[in-house]
Amino acid sequence: MNKIVVALAGLLLGAGSAYAADGSGARELFRRLDTNGDRKLEFSEIKAARAQMFDRIDANHNELLDADEMRAAAEQVKSKRDFQAAQFADFRAQASRMDRNGDGRISRDEFAAFIPDRLLRADTNGDGGLSISELRALRRQ
Repeated sequence: MNKIVVALAGLLLGAGSAYAADGSGARELFRRLDTNGDRKLEFSEIKAARAQMFDRIDANHNELLDADEMRAAAEQVKSKRDFQAAQFADFRAQASRMDRNGDGRISRDEFAAFIPDRLLRADTNGDGGLSISELRALRRQ
């Protein structure tokens, strides 16, 4: 997993800070995710990034993430970032919530459509995206 994927994992999987990377890394991540250049991360941009991330996590390319693939993705992120146990448990809980049909696997659509609770709460003005100030506030939490 390259550096950007690891940074994306912290933001998109819902564990850790939205700005888990250092300052310059966070700015670069923001620019990559902000595809329309409006200096805000729309939830639609986050969903598109999550779909791309799914393709990297889906090791057997069967369009479904099973428990082993999710565990491997979590372990990769955990080994690259300073995850605390509570953040890792939060990731596991959110992963189970992504599985909307309860089949024990997560489809690309289920994965992409999921917006982590932490990001939903950070959208304080309810406009369906995260401004730079909302992301900064999220970082301080």
